[in-house]
Amino acid sequence: MKLEDLFLIIEDRKRTMPKNSYVATLLQEGKDRVLQKVGEETTEVIIAAKNASKKALVHEIADLLFHLLVLMASFNVSPKDVFQELENRQKN
Repeated sequence: MKLEDLFLIIEDRKRTMPKNSYVATLLQEGKDRVLQKVGEETTEVIIAAKNASKKALVHEIADLLFHLLVLMASFNVSPKDVFQELENRQKN
């Protein structure tokens, strides 16, 4: 799955707020809860990396990327915005 495709799904959940959606629930809980999840997942990535378990690291990075995309959606930042910033940095 492409990051942009996952982001579109998250954006759809943000717009439609289905009752059974984890994304919708997370967004309804507010930005502090989204930030908390990003912090938790970041810590879990660090621990997995320290423990040198590739399988655990891949799992935790996937969780972190997902929650970063939810954070981005909650602040109206798109992957395109982030990729543009990275491209701008490459030119400097």
